[in-house]
Amino acid sequence: MKDLPPNPPRAADVLAARLYDAGCRFAFGMPGGEVLTLVDALERAGIRFILCKHENAAAFMAEGAWHRTGAPGVLVATVGPGALNGVNAVANAHQDRVPLIVLAGCVDADEAQTYTHQVLDQTQVFRPITKATFTLNTGAAHVIADKAVSIALEGRPGPVHIDVPITVAVTPVTPVIPAHRASAEPMIPAPHTLSEMRDALARAERPVLIVGVDALNQNFDTRRKDMAATLRTFAETFNVPVITTYKAKGLLPEDHPLSLGGAGLSPKADEILLPLVHRADLIIGLGYDPIEMRTGWRDFYYPGIQTMIDITAEPNHHYMHQATTNVIGDCAATLTAMADGMTPRSTWTDGEIPVAKANLTSAFPSDEDWGPAAIIDTCRNELPRTALATADSGAHRILLSQMWECYEARGLMQSSALCTMGCAIPLAMGAQVADPERTVVSFSGDAGFLMVAGELSTAAELGLNTIFVVFVDASLALIELKQRQRQLTNAGVDFAKHDFAAMGRAFGGAGHTVTSRAELKDALADAQTADTFTVIAAVIDRGAYDGRI
Repeated sequence: MKDLPPNPPRAADVLAARLYDAGCRFAFGMPGGEVLTLVDALERAGIRFILCKHENAAAFMAEGAWHRTGAPGVLVATVGPGALNGVNAVANAHQDRVPLIVLAGCVDADEAQTYTHQVLDQTQVFRPITKATFTLNTGAAHVIADKAVSIALEGRPGPVHIDVPITVAVTPVTPVIPAHRASAEPMIPAPHTLSEMRDALARAERPVLIVGVDALNQNFDTRRKDMAATLRTFAETFNVPVITTYKAKGLLPEDHPLSLGGAGLSPKADEILLPLVHRADLIIGLGYDPIEMRTGWRDFYYPGIQTMIDITAEPNHHYMHQATTNVIGDCAATLTAMADGMTPRSTWTDGEIPVAKANLTSAFPSDEDWGPAAIIDTCRNELPRTALATADSGAHRILLSQMWECYEARGLMQSSALCTMGCAIPLAMGAQVADPERTVVSFSGDAGFLMVAGELSTAAELGLNTIFVVFVDASLALIELKQRQRQLTNAGVDFAKHDFAAMGRAFGGAGHTVTSRAELKDALADAQTADTFTVIAAVIDRGAYDGRI
């Protein structure tokens, strides 16, 4: 229940009220004396402040909550080291297109002229890794709050930083009726461009859709058409295979005959998918942002021979590829308008789509007795279809992103642009906080798990029943594999084995160590009925990913 703010409200109350109006119900972070007023204002506004153990993890928890609610994530960090601890995850939000409001305490400007302790220019730190950065003031607190929310959410989402000076936070401001700026309306192309797009669709014998994070994020906007339903209707009507980036997995359920799953990181998958794309005569990049992709997807098609239409939230300034037609607008509305009045024709008549789907299944077999593929396969089979998953960076993520079938948007959450280690556990926790009735499982390598193990105490304090699966091989497996491929001496990639199950128990959860499918199946059954979180340490051999990714 919300507590009434002081009358007149403080500047911090104005900021908190705008975040509440935007749908924010959770804020994550670690307080210091400089942000106590801000924490108080958030709680009074009805936004629960959740104490974390590190600001980097807190930002990922905020992202996890956003994936479930559509409201901007909120990170609270105190001045200096607190704010700087969050830099990695804020940069990740910038590259992974996450609307994150970063609220940082700061020393008052006049005080900073003669005081040096923990004083640094935080706006300069955050400027290159955010969409905007502000310093809150009393005269424009309402405007700054509204700008922050709008900038974070509109266009291509991203983080916005607000420095909140100590005395500004507590200063009463003149009450005003907030004038929230009207959101920009979704747009479709001009008639002549739409006509060219329809002509390309009418001619296409082998069209393909590559769907990315812009389409995923537009699915949150209630003013827009349902992106998942629109995509499915278009694909089925015109028999168009759908390839997604890892972020967009599940926009078309991956057990659908036209879904070819995620691409961009696994060489084995790309060896199957890129030749299919090369055979296409029409490529539709639907919200396709190549920030998730690797070098094989640079200039991946043949201009002049193939036609590519890009429908994105922002102009193409990346130059990873150049499209025949660039459309800046609404993905779902544009796709619907493109299909309007069109008569479907026979496409992909040589059976290429089922062959590609079968080849992908063969490339990532799930029938091994034990190993990373067996772990993923067992978890997918034993956990509900509606289970939400998160993946840390590392070799397991490449395999998981190909093998873990998603049946809804955001069914698998990960850091797929910046590829930050240590993200899976806090992402899962944030999703669980916002959606406590869902089964949520995180997949971490042992090194990534160790980076954020202290957040298990947060999971216990929150009473979460999240499942944390750890691939234990005592090595930075992906880096060790690259080291061997380059015929370099083994150095700096191996470490000792640890008892991860015991860590889970030590922090107040359950813990299991498993070395077989049967043991994993039993551990998953226990975890799904536990009233606390569960750590499952799945021990695998070194080199277990060789030939699999």
